[in-house]
Amino acid sequence: MIYHSTRSASLRADSAHAVLEGLAADGGLYVPQALPKFDWKKCLEGSAMDMAVDILSALLPDIPNMQELVRRAYTGKFATEELTPTVPVGDFHVLELFHGPTSAFKDVALCMLPQLLTAARSAKGVKEDILILTATSGDTGKAALEGFKDVDGIKICVFYPDGGVSQVQRAQMVTQEGNNVTVCAVKGNFDDAQTGVKQIFAACRDKELPNRLSSANSINIGRLAPQIMYYFKAYRDLLDAGEIKMGDEVNFSVPTGNFGDILAGYLAKKLGLPVGRLICASNANNVLTDFIRTGTYDRMRPLYKTTSPSMDILVSSNLERLLYLLSGDTELVAGLMKQLSENGSYTVPADLLSAIQEQFWADFCDDAGANTVMGKVWQKYHYVCDPHTAAGWMAAENYVNQTGDDRAMVVLSTASPYKFPEAVLTAIGEVPAGDGFDQMEQLNAATGVAIPKNLASLRTKAERHTGVIEKTEMLDFVLGL
Repeated sequence: MIYHSTRSASLRADSAHAVLEGLAADGGLYVPQALPKFDWKKCLEGSAMDMAVDILSALLPDIPNMQELVRRAYTGKFATEELTPTVPVGDFHVLELFHGPTSAFKDVALCMLPQLLTAARSAKGVKEDILILTATSGDTGKAALEGFKDVDGIKICVFYPDGGVSQVQRAQMVTQEGNNVTVCAVKGNFDDAQTGVKQIFAACRDKELPNRLSSANSINIGRLAPQIMYYFKAYRDLLDAGEIKMGDEVNFSVPTGNFGDILAGYLAKKLGLPVGRLICASNANNVLTDFIRTGTYDRMRPLYKTTSPSMDILVSSNLERLLYLLSGDTELVAGLMKQLSENGSYTVPADLLSAIQEQFWADFCDDAGANTVMGKVWQKYHYVCDPHTAAGWMAAENYVNQTGDDRAMVVLSTASPYKFPEAVLTAIGEVPAGDGFDQMEQLNAATGVAIPKNLASLRTKAERHTGVIEKTEMLDFVLGL
């Protein structure tokens, strides 16, 4: 299956090579030349793992033995065999994506990506080790570290913004064990770290290096593709619950910062799943909300630190893929990305904006709004959600109120509330006390919701990765690994 860069149709790779490279040579993101024919109804008949096999086999056909890769990726790693259960909460349905080994939605993809990369490496006859470079706004880092820990032939280096993640998120990363892992804080924000990683790829493109570079961020199609599964799984759950009939459209409200999570929903729709409107939920860093409403993407604004740090992003890399998928115009995309790099903003043509607005609706939720939602959902439904999920909930409510759309609504819950205990405790009327670990115990006492085992064990783990560097030092740091 042929993939090409979003910025040049002539820059091609098969699906295994696209996964290995992560980022195309011109800085673009790999997209399929054409999506395969796909029997979406048949896909719904299987388990979550069966769905993953069907979807990944269709999108990444040059990677062999997909059934075995999926089995290795997920067996015994999630708290439930369902992997991503959907539960009713009030008038909505919550797709719980936090039952994996690091209690965040990234686990679905980052348990799978190491299997895809090692199989692609073998299929392409690559001999040198692969060095995974990843920037994280909070959740990707730990999920990638855990997924790639002690995987033969692969090393991983994760950069995170110093002071820009929650205490629990930081503890997850800096205590990470494994002989092949490196973690380092960067002075700056997530966009600085993400830009630094992209610049490293560009600077090393023609260098002779001991390691082959790749990425675990959702710029890598091997990271994005596994996320499609849980949209199918949610649809199957609603069918089983009698909430919808086969063929009914379902709306999804998705907390998103880098646009990968919601783009997976759009790809599910392109594969045939009856997805209605995709609601893009942001926090106070509402660059995506403004873009979807106006057609102008403007990153030249303050980046706020919020209680939902995984969405503290102003440069949403995966939006580039959507621009191509809806326009089919690599020259247009290349021009827009050049404007973003040089001027900090771009405006899409009117017909492209119309196409975006036909598929997506957008809203945002600041910290005060998230606090209100978390408190309300707890008081009314006795359900505990984190600040990212609260943004998705508020956007879903506002969408329904403003449009009257009565199709079934699924809100994606992207992280355990125990990753952000201070914000959740405050919202449900408690007074947080002590450090993040004390607050986890306090939240457990107040709600009776069990603390995930992987988070409960953090307190006693030693910190192993405590380095902090300037963003200008990232390249030298990587070359020294």
